[in-house]
Amino acid sequence: MFCPVCEKRKPARFCPAKGEKICAVCCGTGREVTIDCPSNCSYLVAAHRYEDEHQRSLPADTPLLDEKIPQDIVYNHQQLMAALAFSIAKFCAVQRSAADTDVLSAIRALAQTYKTLSSGIIYENPPDAPLPRELYAALTAFVAEVKKQQAERAASATFKDLDLFYLWVFLYRMGLLRTNGRPRSRRFIEFLRSQFPQSPELKREESRIIVP
Repeated sequence: MFCPVCEKRKPARFCPAKGEKICAVCCGTGREVTIDCPSNCSYLVAAHRYEDEHQRSLPADTPLLDEKIPQDIVYNHQQLMAALAFSIAKFCAVQRSAADTDVLSAIRALAQTYKTLSSGIIYENPPDAPLPRELYAALTAFVAEVKKQQAERAASATFKDLDLFYLWVFLYRMGLLRTNGRPRSRRFIEFLRSQFPQSPELKREESRIIVP
């Protein structure tokens, strides 16, 4: 027998996503790239544990890396930050195919939008891909609703577009550090979900394990 993926090497690891054994090389190279791994796969868990022990650094040309975030921005807007994180996690709980790359694409676009808004220019540039674009729209609508509620209550603890820009940049950097860069990685999404363990809306994904 040969590995059903490469058809060259001997299968040695049971792949829960495929429901059969594949070779160790295909497991390592296809993990979260061509293979949509369930979060409870033992090989995926081991790989993530290794990644946690060997944090990757961000390249110098990473978008938004040169933006200086005020030290107190997250502290002053803790509730808003939590609400944004929850909104993203909630969206991904419904859109099970969402990956970290989709979330980061939407957040980056939102950061760019709110940077222009803070300068008085109304210009939106949502992502082209359907899923990030949908998340972008959902988060934009959420922020608009929060602003509306604050205006109706004449709330004193209002926030500015520049504040939102910094919060998006903070979330973007957090996501880059939490994900592993693989196309189908959900490490950042899982991290956001773990911040709200009691929420029934964010229950863990249904098992995608194929029973042999």
